[in-house]
Amino acid sequence: MPDPSALRTEIEKEIADNTILVYGKGTKDAPRCGFTLETIQFFSQFGYPFAVVDVLENMPKRQVLSEMTDWQTLPKVFIGGAFMGDTDILEPMAQSGELQTLLEKTFSDRGVAPAIKLS
Repeated sequence: MPDPSALRTEIEKEIADNTILVYGKGTKDAPRCGFTLETIQFFSQFGYPFAVVDVLENMPKRQVLSEMTDWQTLPKVFIGGAFMGDTDILEPMAQSGELQTLLEKTFSDRGVAPAIKLS
């Protein structure tokens, strides 16, 4: 089994390297779970870049992620380094406008504008 501290370091680097990061089952191009697909579709509507890390078959990494977030299920979403939960949490934030504000601030701090404009 891989060293949990090495996995934690790997996860922390992935989170730091990606403004929006989704840990899910499958990839952005080939999701292997309906919830991961839903999350990909959800973030695609905002026009900001995001990454998906497939942890379907990496149980040690999934275990470390669960310990880090106190969240057992996938997908797990991080925005600007902060754990946000999944679309059950993010959808109400999007409906209230809170998520758009968070994304605009997080990405403007990094000099990134959305590829699309929400109306």
